[in-house]
Amino acid sequence: MFGSRKASQEQGRPSRVVSAQQSSDDPMQRASRNGVYFLQAGAVAVVFLAVCALWWAVAQRIDFFTVVAAVLASVLLASSMHVAQQWERMVVMRLGKFKGVKGPGLFFTMPFVEYSTMRVDTRVRSTSFGAEETLSCDLVPLDVDAVVFWMVHDAEKACSTVDDYALQLLYSAQTILRDAIGRASAAEVASRRDQLDRELKRLLEEKVAPWGLTVLSVEVRDILLPEALQDVMSAEAQAEQQKKARLILMEAETSISEIIGDFARTYDDETALDLRKMYLLYEGIKEGKGAMVVPSSWNEGFADKVVEGAAKR
Repeated sequence: MFGSRKASQEQGRPSRVVSAQQSSDDPMQRASRNGVYFLQAGAVAVVFLAVCALWWAVAQRIDFFTVVAAVLASVLLASSMHVAQQWERMVVMRLGKFKGVKGPGLFFTMPFVEYSTMRVDTRVRSTSFGAEETLSCDLVPLDVDAVVFWMVHDAEKACSTVDDYALQLLYSAQTILRDAIGRASAAEVASRRDQLDRELKRLLEEKVAPWGLTVLSVEVRDILLPEALQDVMSAEAQAEQQKKARLILMEAETSISEIIGDFARTYDDETALDLRKMYLLYEGIKEGKGAMVVPSSWNEGFADKVVEGAAKR
């Protein structure tokens, strides 16, 4: 539950929680758009050649005006042809006003009038955030590291309602985390992580829902307590475990004493005691691989029975 402070102790500085957004530096995690570019380039080339072929069929020659017309047609096609990946939604504006959300797949817009302003990724994303040296209600500085999993469910709101929705989500999560820590004690924050996760998710979802974002889950990854408080809590936990161990030992001793008392009352009967002796003797020699040496104190009971039987005869 508690993070390590070794690095901070070596440097003589308090630990810090590093907050960062999801990294896209891994080339294996980045989606390639080469296919989209090749498709658009191919379509432009086809239009250019088609205009030239049509002009040749009509005028039997290709001149400067033919090339200009072909280039203009290619530019018009390039500005109106768009391709959105399966997980992308593209917000289309018409003369500065919202026109609609397009995608996935191939779609066309009116050249120079409609244009795509933003490409929105609708996949599940993760953002790390934290609170550094935030005071709890009992004035204990805590460093908490968490991660939120979220996605965009309304591309229109994400584009037109808030600027840089990913950054705003990060700032909102940090603020809500600090407020939640300030309302609880250090022991409650450390021991009720599931409750803290649910509270952060509820508050953050209420904040970002008008922005077209959906919060899937919030998970607290690490809670760093001051070193002195860690020692105190460790000593308290050890004392509690020792107390439980002693109570269990006392209960066991009580049970054992009660069982011994029951056996003592049972073996007050001479017949029961004799049967117990015979059973122990049988258990010792039933395998037939050894001999049993019976102490004299054990043998007295059997000898007395034999003498009494002989006297009666």
